[in-house]
Amino acid sequence: MIRPATALLACALLVACRTGAPGADSALPIGSLAMAPQDAPVTVQGRVTARFDALGGWFVQDAGDGDPATPDAVFVQGPAGDAFPEVGAHVRVTGQREGTTALRAQQVTVLPTPAPAIAPLRLDAPPADWSALSGTWVRIDAPLTLTGQHERDRRGTLAASFDGRLFTPTERARPGTDAARVAAANASRRVLLDDGREDAPPDGRLWYLPETAQALRTGSVLTGVEGIVDHRHGAWRLQLTAPLQPQPASRPPAPVVDGDVRIAAFNLENLFNGDGRGGGFPTPRGARSPEALARQLKGLVATIAALDADIAALMELENDGFDAHSSIAQLVDALNAEGPARDWRFVDAGEGPGSDAIRVGLIYRQSRVRPQRAPATLGGGPFETLSRAPLAQAFVPLRDGRVDGPDFTVVAVHFKSKGCGNADGADRDQGDGQACWNAARVDSARRLRDWLAGAPTGTGDRVAIVGDFNAYGMEDPVRVFTDAGWRDPFAGRDGDAHYSFVFDGQAGRLDHLLLGPSLAARVAGAAKWHSNADEPDDMRDREAAGPWRSSDHDPLVVGLRLRGR
Repeated sequence: MIRPATALLACALLVACRTGAPGADSALPIGSLAMAPQDAPVTVQGRVTARFDALGGWFVQDAGDGDPATPDAVFVQGPAGDAFPEVGAHVRVTGQREGTTALRAQQVTVLPTPAPAIAPLRLDAPPADWSALSGTWVRIDAPLTLTGQHERDRRGTLAASFDGRLFTPTERARPGTDAARVAAANASRRVLLDDGREDAPPDGRLWYLPETAQALRTGSVLTGVEGIVDHRHGAWRLQLTAPLQPQPASRPPAPVVDGDVRIAAFNLENLFNGDGRGGGFPTPRGARSPEALARQLKGLVATIAALDADIAALMELENDGFDAHSSIAQLVDALNAEGPARDWRFVDAGEGPGSDAIRVGLIYRQSRVRPQRAPATLGGGPFETLSRAPLAQAFVPLRDGRVDGPDFTVVAVHFKSKGCGNADGADRDQGDGQACWNAARVDSARRLRDWLAGAPTGTGDRVAIVGDFNAYGMEDPVRVFTDAGWRDPFAGRDGDAHYSFVFDGQAGRLDHLLLGPSLAARVAGAAKWHSNADEPDDMRDREAAGPWRSSDHDPLVVGLRLRGR
């Protein structure tokens, strides 16, 4: 509440504002605004609970009309270019109704009488209907979980949720009706936390986070959440009025898995090295400068080295051959230069595989495993222009330079993404939760399954399919393999820990490792390292090097018991 003298000073700056007692015409309860004529001026009266100059207005809330289904607050726009009343002022506003949640002010009177006391509405669970609280000042007593940051840099917004983080519906349920139920539950638990601006936050900093928590990881716990319920850009949100009190999630150490042969998978997020000689920047899909490439390489090397893998399947490599200037060769050179392992090599497929701008690749430690026979690739059908062509290579484990175990095959895959550009017919979004191009991904999975049944590398069912399926755990492309007897070493484990990607505030597994029965019987351990998906998008710019946000996907690693058998 502000004193009358302060109200007079605030009002003096308002062209359409006046002070004094209420006029003869009575003010409507804000809860009845929806019933007022759209084209006639209306008058409301209440307390200013928040002002957001960057949004062009302020919120007024009254004592309520007794109907819990109608909001008791409204957003007041303008008058344009004028100062707004201070928070706590008792105001009377006449203006034109804009929908049911906003009022375009024509006249504002700051009243000398004290404003009725209004306290924030306390919430310990998500409301059944946010629209009934539109414009209401609320405080959330329950802890929220930071579940996504995809609009942090663009609008200063974080996605949070009640009762823990959100998971992609088709990670937890079959596409269709079951996934739709999970989606509805997710929507009811989700709330956006906004900074009271439409544009990007100044200097990339969020005013409502402490300086020590500007790089908050997804999965962190948020308390002290207080703000105004607001609807913008198609979603309900809280325009925050007080700083948050976060409990930051810690960075996990690199996973250590049992087994004597370890296979990793890692999407590199477009490793392009220009012309390989220091020029050719900005690249079409990757680094914008030599300095950005150097930072990218440091992060990728730090990640791969920490996994202590013997073989790594890689996605989103520039498809630029295998000579000394290629992206894969320079990545291997960087791995060997950093140490301590200096025995990394890459599988040379001769060309490609595939004709896409990006490709898959395989790298390995030559002191631990040895390639057997020539690599094999699969083309045709969806692998021509949609999914990236798979690359398969047989290996044998080594001990002291000698073969010590059976041969086995690793297949690097990367199926068509979910983006809807140019999708048509069966590849359009079918509304079942699998997004676009699912038909192409299913076709890719079936062709790959049938190709591997013919043992193209000569190892029978001792095969590991590794990579980015662009499909979550319960979606059709993954089921093509699991229904045919392929085993998922992450199945039955803690599902909350085995996501690899966060999209639109929901976590899930796009990256998979599926094993033929013979290899599945030899699994000793499996883990995903959350070094990337939970980090803010701008972490590469915040830190000079290290594995954190070296990509947008988390790497995985699986350990097998193969040596001596």
